[in-house]
Amino acid sequence: MRAFVLFLALCGVMPAWAVPQVVLVQNSGWMEPFYTDPQSQFKPLVAALAGNVAQPGDALVLAAFNQSLPGAPSPRALLSEQVTKDTQAHVQAALAGLEMARKPGGAALADTDLGEAVETTVNKVLGGKAGLVWLVTNNRNSPNNDQATAQRNREFYALIHKGAAITKALAFPLRMPVQGQHYHANGLMVYVFAVGPEGARALDAMLARVQRVITEPPARLKPLDRDTVRLVPRKVENAPGVEFSMDAAGRLRADVAPDARTPSATIQWQLQNTMYPYTIAGAMISARSMLGGENRAIQLRTNTVTRLAPGRAEPLASTVQLPVAQLPGKWSMAALKSAGSAYVLPGRIELHLQGQRLELSQAFRERMAALFPGDPLPDIFTPPADIQASTAVLPVEVHVHYGSGPLVALLGGGLALLAAGAGAAYAYGRPRRVQLVVEDELRTVHTRAGATQPIYDKAGNEVARLKTTLFGHQLLDLREGAQVRLGR
Repeated sequence: MRAFVLFLALCGVMPAWAVPQVVLVQNSGWMEPFYTDPQSQFKPLVAALAGNVAQPGDALVLAAFNQSLPGAPSPRALLSEQVTKDTQAHVQAALAGLEMARKPGGAALADTDLGEAVETTVNKVLGGKAGLVWLVTNNRNSPNNDQATAQRNREFYALIHKGAAITKALAFPLRMPVQGQHYHANGLMVYVFAVGPEGARALDAMLARVQRVITEPPARLKPLDRDTVRLVPRKVENAPGVEFSMDAAGRLRADVAPDARTPSATIQWQLQNTMYPYTIAGAMISARSMLGGENRAIQLRTNTVTRLAPGRAEPLASTVQLPVAQLPGKWSMAALKSAGSAYVLPGRIELHLQGQRLELSQAFRERMAALFPGDPLPDIFTPPADIQASTAVLPVEVHVHYGSGPLVALLGGGLALLAAGAGAAYAYGRPRRVQLVVEDELRTVHTRAGATQPIYDKAGNEVARLKTTLFGHQLLDLREGAQVRLGR
């Protein structure tokens, strides 16, 4: 357990975004052909997988597992380190010396306990914290060489489906024919178990990297009650100025013209089954939209789905209420701020499947039978009886595209007012010259708009007052008998 203690210490110094990963490699007696066949790609596969899923900064542990016995603990750590560019080479070196395990005190090869390996890793190695557990196995689950493998598989099944710690589980059945001295095998199974919500998010983010090594599509074990179907828009009818599309992140995007005020839209969808390897044998479907703070039912042309195979799609027509009352007018502050770009209104569409009945697809059953002949472990894919409903959430963004016309008009008006104000200020403040005659003497007076100044005769007596405005000049308080006039 020393390497596991080191692993836990590494988890304490990882970056906040990193999720620890444990790769468990089976080395019990049932794995004999994978270790002894000189053409076996078993170890290169594990090294390539670890090298692609673990990123610099992650905490990684590589461990061998079989069945724990006194003096022979399982899992047994082979490597524990914080990932660097050299980690894949370190994994290869650790695997190079890995051989089949034997029971203490004898030559008998070790047995296998899949459930023990996963449970120990989740509870003791990860300590209940978020992480990813990879399990590379030939699907032979036989603790104490128990031939009641169906019962042992059900226990493994219950651990995955009923365990609250495991939030997501996928399986990759791989063709790998190998011939050993005692056994022959056709295939290998790679499981991955996400622990905690952070583990599930990390798994979703790395699936593209996994497929650099494993090109087979992952078979879903858990969850089976959400994201079971996918809606893909095909066409929008009876809604001028409204278009729907899907972005690279899988969000539904509605592009709306600012003058579109149609209260609803008829949308033709493709309803796709995303639950490989399950066929949706039957379900009642309903949908709601949450847009602009409005929670509205979506009217569906059909309310049932039957015999929808994994990866297949069928048409689905609906009427969606558009949040026209929540869209800002083109003269609103929100529209003016978004001029030339788009005002974004986030929301979502929820699709509910009630009375959901899932069946393992016949093609997948046949594939598993070919890879693992006589092995009842595919029972692990049987959906739990209590999962009879699921919800698929489709994020939606309503983009309202406001042109720059109103903003240009507003800016133009503002500039015109500013210019008029500047002109008025200049006119108000500029110096003015006024000519007037006082007692037959022509005088020039310098003044400004708004000013009032006294006019004196030759003897120095005030005989009038000159008031200047933006619109002209005026003589006030003209003394009786005074000889004062404006102009020459």
